[in-house]
Amino acid sequence: MYFLEQLINGICQGSIYALVAIGYTMIVGIIGLVSFCYGETVMLGAFVSYMAFTYLGDHILIAFLVSFLGTAVLGIAIHKICYEPFFESPRHISLTCTIGAGILIKSAIQIVTKSETKAIPQIFGSGYLSLGQIRIGYVQLAIISIVIVLSIGLSFFLNRTRTGIMLKAVSQDKKAAALLGVNVSSATLIGNFVGCGLGGVAGMLYSVYYGAFQATMGGAIGMKAFSSSVLGGLHDIAVSALGGLGIGVLENIGISLAGTGYRDLIAFIFLILVLIFMPSGLSMPTRRRKKK
Repeated sequence: MYFLEQLINGICQGSIYALVAIGYTMIVGIIGLVSFCYGETVMLGAFVSYMAFTYLGDHILIAFLVSFLGTAVLGIAIHKICYEPFFESPRHISLTCTIGAGILIKSAIQIVTKSETKAIPQIFGSGYLSLGQIRIGYVQLAIISIVIVLSIGLSFFLNRTRTGIMLKAVSQDKKAAALLGVNVSSATLIGNFVGCGLGGVAGMLYSVYYGAFQATMGGAIGMKAFSSSVLGGLHDIAVSALGGLGIGVLENIGISLAGTGYRDLIAFIFLILVLIFMPSGLSMPTRRRKKK
């Protein structure tokens, strides 16, 4: 029974990681540059939601909007400072710039919070739904439902709207998209806006789930987002989301078998194994059939 409860916890936690991975993969896939300040973006979403709960009341919708918009605006700033000036430059320049941005964001929040752990209110209560002897908390059901709704909405946006199709075109081939009249700079800006916004919502859900916020939480989350994205070849959103879900499940199974001290270690082992055995991820490019 304990194992089943840990599995449910893993699915809930994995749903949050999946949302983080979706946002990260959007950024990397559309912009074409790896970001090392995404974990701090997720952390900022948790911080902004903490401020919303503190000063605006325990309203999940307000916290959702504030965390999305706050980190999405940060995404615009990161795009303008770290990406846009360096599209034609070596990749390591923008990479170094994102590292600096991450340090700046974390340091600023540490100054504001004085590096203290801040409590997040239990906005969904401490109740649970009983299925026989298995108990599923209302907070778990709410988080899983929010992630599913956001995933469906993002799928509709990318596949059914003009802007979404433009983003997919840019992620596949920037030069070809530019030749067809697509404004690549605007597309990458929108991609970073949406990707960072989703990361902010994931940060809000993460802090609500654990009931606490820390300014140093971004590092581990960023690496888990990168690990999940690697499984999707840094461009396949669906496979990256499955990677995030898998990391959450593996973490909680590992906790049930070996203890909480191995929680973060599992994600790094997962990343190493993927890089060794599947360096291109599970999402392989479609090969064109040769004409006879």
